[in-house]
Amino acid sequence: MIRVMLTLVALTCATQGMAETKVPQLQAEISLGFAPVVKQASPAVVNIYAKIVRQGRASPFFSDPFFQDFFGRGFGEPRQRVQNSLGSGVILSDDGYVVSNYHVVGSATEIQVVTTDRREFSAEVVLGHEESDIAILRLKEAEDLPYLTLRDSDQVEVGELALAIGNPFGVGQTVSSGIISGLARTGTATGNGRGYFIQTDAAINPGNSGGALIDVNGQLIGINTSILTRSGGSNGIGFAIPANLVAQFLKQAQQGNETFVSPWAGMSGQHMSADIAESLGLAIPLGVVISDLHELSPLRDAGFRVGDVVTHVDGDEVNSPAEMKFRMSVAGVGGTSVLTRLRGDQSEDVEVALIKAPDVPAAEETTLNDRTVLPGLVVSRVNPAVITRMGLSLSLTGVVVVDPGPYGGRAGLRTGDILESINADEIQRPRDVETALTDPGRYVQIGLVRGGRSVSLRFRL
Repeated sequence: MIRVMLTLVALTCATQGMAETKVPQLQAEISLGFAPVVKQASPAVVNIYAKIVRQGRASPFFSDPFFQDFFGRGFGEPRQRVQNSLGSGVILSDDGYVVSNYHVVGSATEIQVVTTDRREFSAEVVLGHEESDIAILRLKEAEDLPYLTLRDSDQVEVGELALAIGNPFGVGQTVSSGIISGLARTGTATGNGRGYFIQTDAAINPGNSGGALIDVNGQLIGINTSILTRSGGSNGIGFAIPANLVAQFLKQAQQGNETFVSPWAGMSGQHMSADIAESLGLAIPLGVVISDLHELSPLRDAGFRVGDVVTHVDGDEVNSPAEMKFRMSVAGVGGTSVLTRLRGDQSEDVEVALIKAPDVPAAEETTLNDRTVLPGLVVSRVNPAVITRMGLSLSLTGVVVVDPGPYGGRAGLRTGDILESINADEIQRPRDVETALTDPGRYVQIGLVRGGRSVSLRFRL
């Protein structure tokens, strides 16, 4: 009886537009199981082979002339090592746009994509975003490819049947079945992805990354990205990036964007806990409490203030900053979203502009040259665009270390340090750093802020 019921759902008009459920009439139909939908969807799921060249560590003696003369000029030089990555991907258009995980292909120097009919294509990443763990590839010289249609992932419900298609452990394309076991999962997945996920108990293992999570109609629900595990294998808790976010990535890639642009809220917030809800006089903990607002924030312009609670974005409930960011990212830059604001016991819908992080004031990113004592040091003025790109605190101002470079790293500088002074000269703009480190004298003393704490570095030239 259970088998018949499962098959009833699995045979939801897989060959006729997938709009009507019919009861299987014959024993042959009952025994098909998921075969029709797998046959329809699997050609659009591909295997991805990525080659990543990494630089090995140099010997600490590699620049010493004595050791170079004694052991030879190649002594201690950093050596390249090749790392191969195996994963899956999903074809999203007949002209060769493919989605996969950033952790599979983001750093690759060479990418080969193999389809189920054993055709091979070279590919390149046209749009990638490490935080979302999404990469959009474009296959070279591809046309008339099979592809999956994207389902509105907001319509997915817990308990729906789902199939995961991918290439686990490199054994070849494999299909596993399960159900949607959770929605709006944030901060629970392992891997690079940090955001909003669909949870499934369909078996997902290494190599499944970037593969398809589909419904029984063969539509794409999400992209498998990670698992929650202690052993390294599937324990029945897997996570997929929702199809609605994938659709926004595909749209931007087809528009020619090389970097993903997400709407900037210009706010910091926190999950509404039971204690916070009680302090605000709320019966049910719901929404995101605004704890900080940037002076250029579009929410501030719309009348929001610290202490307000955002409960919905475009009618969809939000309960964490990651979920709120997801909702705004799906909407995309350039339009508006309606945010439901709770202030006291008054709820109000407020229209907010969806803008990209402003590059104001100008970043003035500067790389120090050989005339300075720390050549290769890269510094930038802090603004919303830099804050977003580097993941800095919303309240930071001043000049930030983007890259300490080889000499700055030895001096103790780190990416994200905020420079305040050099040899008692105040640092307000990147050019001040260049001036202060050009012929500074015998000693250099740098005052900076790191993780909210004041730090002083001093070294002799």
